[in-house]
Amino acid sequence: MDLTQAKAVITGGASGLGFATAERIITAGGQVVLMDINEEQGDVRATELGDRAMFVRTDVSDEANVKASIQSASEFMGGITLAVNCAGIATAGRTLGREGTWPSDNFNRVIQINLVGSYNVTKEAAAVMQLNDPNADGERGVVISTASVAAFEGQIGQAAYSASKGGIVGMMLPLAREFAQFGIRVNTIAPGIFLTPMMAGMPEEVQESLGRQIPFPPRLGRPEEYADTAAFIYGNPVVNGETIRIDGAIRMQPK
Repeated sequence: MDLTQAKAVITGGASGLGFATAERIITAGGQVVLMDINEEQGDVRATELGDRAMFVRTDVSDEANVKASIQSASEFMGGITLAVNCAGIATAGRTLGREGTWPSDNFNRVIQINLVGSYNVTKEAAAVMQLNDPNADGERGVVISTASVAAFEGQIGQAAYSASKGGIVGMMLPLAREFAQFGIRVNTIAPGIFLTPMMAGMPEEVQESLGRQIPFPPRLGRPEEYADTAAFIYGNPVVNGETIRIDGAIRMQPK
């Protein structure tokens, strides 16, 4: 697939990994629709990207909202060829805490946003992609979801987060196999510790300490490095049903 012709929907697109990916696509010449819950920031970001970008306020956990947002995005761009799932939350808590057990409502919220939200966007975007004319390789579209190294090495307090990210990894291959008949590839990126807005809010000494835990390079990952990986996946037709770790060889410890 040619990034210069990409028609992309990106959840969590108003900041962090999602916005870096949007910038990469716009710079290449493609079109982008940012889908995010933060309406004020989303409008600003879309304006920064120019007239080939649009913002649509979207709650990824709301199936009807996602369906409507995907339809709006398709109308704006004249179709969809790429969906990138970056929306997510990292709410943490010990299951057996000092004040009692962690509420299941907290667990459910993480699953609904991270896992079900990714599924909602994937299926609705794929429903549009299947109508595209295939390219020379028979491709009609690409879906990229964001997992985490926590899918494999979850830390104490990350039961919900790890379950949600492990679910993203687990649903990828069945979806890639199902969508193969339509020429739609499905892949996952599993970042390590990246300089996202949440991380940027931490004191500099904390950021440096976290960076030193990474074998190489000993620093936090940069959002543009995530965007590089997304661009590689989009452009390489044999990358399908795959999880790519971008983590500097870190393996997370229990805490």
